[in-house]
Amino acid sequence: MAVLHVTKDNFQQEVLESSKPVLLDFWATWCMPCRMLSPILDEIAEETDEFKICKINVDEEGDLALQYKVMSIPTLVVMKNGVEVERSLGVIPKDDVLDLMK
Repeated sequence: MAVLHVTKDNFQQEVLESSKPVLLDFWATWCMPCRMLSPILDEIAEETDEFKICKINVDEEGDLALQYKVMSIPTLVVMKNGVEVERSLGVIPKDDVLDLMK
């Protein structure tokens, strides 16, 4: 499954109403650590369909970043049944991303 780009317009459907767990990646194009994390998330998205990976550009979707109290990027937020269950800040290895989803 490909990484989805989420905006305020599709957040409800893709994240809050998702039947699968969702990994939100709060990022920005100018953020070097975000660019380092992106290929890891792309790889995971291609390898599994057990959960969704959704990217939220904080420059374009500031209201969502504010709603989820994102103070630094990259921030990964795990959502299950529309509720945040886990969070990680900064670049982490692939195994740690997978552990977040367990």
